[in-house]
Amino acid sequence: MTEQHFSPLHWQTPVIHHQRLSQQAQKQILLKMECWQPTASFKIRGIGLTCQHYASQGVKHFICASGGNAGYAVAYAARQLKIPATIVVPETTTEHARELIEEQLAELVVVGKVWDEANQHALQLTEEPDTALIHPFDDPLIWQGHASIVTELKQQIEKPDAIVLSVGGGGLLSGVIKGLMIEGWEDVPVIAVETEGAASFNAAMKAGEPIMIDKISTVATSLGARQVAKQAVSAANEHTVHSITVSDQQAVAACLAFANHQQVIVEPACGATLSPIYCVDEVLEPYDKVVAIVCGGMTMDFSTLCDWHYHF
Repeated sequence: MTEQHFSPLHWQTPVIHHQRLSQQAQKQILLKMECWQPTASFKIRGIGLTCQHYASQGVKHFICASGGNAGYAVAYAARQLKIPATIVVPETTTEHARELIEEQLAELVVVGKVWDEANQHALQLTEEPDTALIHPFDDPLIWQGHASIVTELKQQIEKPDAIVLSVGGGGLLSGVIKGLMIEGWEDVPVIAVETEGAASFNAAMKAGEPIMIDKISTVATSLGARQVAKQAVSAANEHTVHSITVSDQQAVAACLAFANHQQVIVEPACGATLSPIYCVDEVLEPYDKVVAIVCGGMTMDFSTLCDWHYHF
C-alpha cells in the first residue's frame, strides 16, 4: 500500500476570513485553522502519514522526541492504529501537554532540558527491534503530509499573495513549499516567523546552511529546535521566503488578541505567526491577500495564558 492510499488521520480544516484583522491591516487576512485538528495542531498531517507508513511496514512500537505537539500527534496516531508509543519530552514541556499525551495511553518519559537532549534518548530507544523513530519535522513523509495544507487551500480559495507560518524545526515550512510546488503556486512567497530566542532558521538563512544556535530562550517552546532541518534551508533557497523574528512579548500579545477576537487559545509558537499580522509588519506591505496558517498547539491552557497576560 502506498502512502496515497491511506485514509488520513487528519481533518480538513476551514479557512476563515478575519474581518477585524483585515480592516486593521487593510488587507484580506485569511486563517487556515489547523488549531482545529483532532490533535490541536497541524502536526497530525505529517505524523499521521508517517505512522501509517511504518505501521504498514510491520513496526510494533513508535518512539518520538517532542516538546509536546509532535508527541501528542504520535500518541494520537498510535492509539488510532493500536500500536504502543513512547514519547520523550524535555523538562520544559508543560504539565498540561504531558497529561494530554498520557491520556492517549502513550508512555511518557521526561529527559533533558531541551528537545535535542530528549532526542538523544529517543534514538537509544529505537535500538529495540520493530521500533520506529517518528521525527517531529525532519522526514520526507512529514513534509509530504504537511503539503496537504496547500492542496486543501487550493480547493478552498483563490491563490493568495503570501502565506505566513511559524518555523521551529522546519517541517511545516518544508511541507508548505512542497505543496506550493505540487499545486502550481510556486510564485506564492512564504513569510517564515520565529521568536528571537529560537531563531535557528533565521540564523541558517544568514549563514547559508543549518547551524546550531547556542541555546533556546523563549516561551514558544514548541519552536525550540537548536538546528533547523537541512531541507527547510534547501527549500527556502529555491523559493521566495522572508525570514523574520518577533519577541516573546509580541507572540504572547498575539495569542491574547486571538483569544479575544476568535475565542480560540493557541500557544506562542502560533502567536509568532499571528504577530506580524496584528502588528501590520512591513514585510506584509506588498501583499493584499494573506493566508496565516494557524498552527495551533496543545501545550497551552487558559490559566497559563492568563499568567502570561500579567507577565508581559
